[in-house]
Amino acid sequence: MLLFKWPLCKTFKNGPEVYLTPYTILKLKYSKMNKDKRIRVSQPLTRGPSAFIPEKEVVQANTVDERTNFLVEEYSTSGRLDNITQVMSLHTQYLESFLRSQFYMLRMDGPLPLPHRHYIAIMVRCVHAAARHQCSYLINMHVDEFLKTGGIAEWLNGLEYVPQRLKNLNEINKLLAHRPWLITKEHIQKLVKTGENNWSLPELVHAVVLLAHYHALASFVFGSGINPERDPEISNGFRLISVNNFCVCDLANDNNIENASLTGSNFGIVDSLSELEALMERMKRLQEEREDEEASQEEMTTRFEKEKKESLFVVSGDTFHSFPHSDFEDDMIITSDVSRYIEDPGFGYEDFARRGEEHLPTFRAQDYTWENHGFSLVNRLYSDIGHLLDEKFRMVYNLTYNTMATHEDVDTTMLRRALFNYVHCMFGIRYDDYDYGEVNQLLERSLKVYIKTVTCYPERTTKRMYDSYWRQFKHSEKVHVNLLLMEARMQAELLYALRAITRHLT
Repeated sequence: MLLFKWPLCKTFKNGPEVYLTPYTILKLKYSKMNKDKRIRVSQPLTRGPSAFIPEKEVVQANTVDERTNFLVEEYSTSGRLDNITQVMSLHTQYLESFLRSQFYMLRMDGPLPLPHRHYIAIMVRCVHAAARHQCSYLINMHVDEFLKTGGIAEWLNGLEYVPQRLKNLNEINKLLAHRPWLITKEHIQKLVKTGENNWSLPELVHAVVLLAHYHALASFVFGSGINPERDPEISNGFRLISVNNFCVCDLANDNNIENASLTGSNFGIVDSLSELEALMERMKRLQEEREDEEASQEEMTTRFEKEKKESLFVVSGDTFHSFPHSDFEDDMIITSDVSRYIEDPGFGYEDFARRGEEHLPTFRAQDYTWENHGFSLVNRLYSDIGHLLDEKFRMVYNLTYNTMATHEDVDTTMLRRALFNYVHCMFGIRYDDYDYGEVNQLLERSLKVYIKTVTCYPERTTKRMYDSYWRQFKHSEKVHVNLLLMEARMQAELLYALRAITRHLT
């Protein structure tokens, strides 16, 4: 079946024809609701959709891009240009793939009932609940959708009020979010075993895709400093939905990230212009070395193990005491309030290669790849989602404008691959054909700190971290970095979960 070939198209003023997906036909009842409405742009509590990016840069991009508004009309579940979408619209090509796949997961035909999909998203958000007001912003969005799609309000009182089969997802939810390498076929067997609370494999795959999607999206939200939003339909401008006070979040605190400082380290700040030139020079030298001599398999294995171990010493933001003590007190209050949606709320990320412990076996990507194994399995059990995810992965990995800050006509393939593979390295995934020596050459320490924090501890990300790396680069280029980190994390989680499902089936 050719998923992306269809006859419908729409031509924009002064622009090319944009072809619509077949899902447009299937969801006419949704688009008709928005046909005569103007796209509403959500109003943030602080200026702009991001605390990290100047408002004018995002607003200018949205003003000139008619296609973004069209995409929101077609695929947004909220019917408005929310802050996440506004920031992603700095890369409209990617935004289309993202919105289409997310719409398919949440609204189109699939194994799971609509309310279950949004409840799973709520469970995911609570895994990252230590994030102050972001907790409310993201959870409330899905509380709304959960209720609108017929969800039972009582379920919002906590896990003890939901069907046992949803409770049973908690274990795989926390493992996927923090230590996906621990997922085994026994976890899968426990969920699909016969009985009234069992999951079918198609249902489980749908749930796993949702879990991985929203875990990864949390990384983008925090990595991009996405602001909470005002609701134009509420008289006071914003709301804090409180279902039995399940989320006590201070939406008016103006995102203290703005004033956070990292004490104890200045990340080795150097002149930003020389920093850019040095990176360009390293890229050039690595390309020349590639052409002159290729490293042996033994040497590349050694370099991977070295990089994996060195990632232990790349500390996340909290190590530098990024927030004052009072902020951590707020975090603890929030965690306790949303803990009704999760069990074992203290479970968190631990390094794959932990010091002083027996090493877990490395996940060799060649033994179980997305392209040859994961894609076909997920597409077989949850029709067409594999195509949509594959398009999204390929889009972000290959997306380039051939620029680096002020430089043009630059091949950034090497840099994009280093970013993607470094995330997978932290998750214990190794590519036999990749020289991990390039990671140390291309990613300076401040960038590694940022990557590890955004990927593994997203709620700890600060503006200081965001500003500390690639200071001559455009904000749109840093958003591209966040998109790469998000998709690399999602693919890593899916690889571990789908491999466990494959082992269950064999």
